[in-house]
Amino acid sequence: MRFLGRLLLGSLALLLAIPTGAGTLLAALVLDPVASVWLTKGAMAGLDAGLSDLAAGLPPEGFPLLLAGLAKAAFMVFVVPPVLVALIGETLRLRGYVWYGGACGLITAALPWLARGAVRPGGPLAAEARLTAILFVAGAGAGLVYWLVAGRGAGRTVPPA
Repeated sequence: MRFLGRLLLGSLALLLAIPTGAGTLLAALVLDPVASVWLTKGAMAGLDAGLSDLAAGLPPEGFPLLLAGLAKAAFMVFVVPPVLVALIGETLRLRGYVWYGGACGLITAALPWLARGAVRPGGPLAAEARLTAILFVAGAGAGLVYWLVAGRGAGRTVPPA
């Protein structure tokens, strides 16, 4: 029965942590002036490409591929780190907020570096370091929400009745 209760509590915590990470990332991208400019330029380039295809009489073929790519990236950034940290934390009965917030933030921040597979020569650019910090904050926010809801009680035993 305890396992079922932890499973339900962990699921609820993840349902709250995942949107928190997404909202934190969105807020950080909008509030950070450099990231805001980068986001605006990317959106304008995508809009320009889509409108030029429509003006030429071509169907917007790239749109479904763009949505699929964004969905995959969102899953990797918002879902995988909190779930991985929650599984490890619950299995090892870790209760510290440093584990949930720090590990989730580190995994989220490391994802672009791991996906690329190599570090660029000459070290990270300032924009990459800024994005890494933003991803860390988003992951840490998600991890801390999980900890607030379910992580504090991981590994606690119920006193015998």
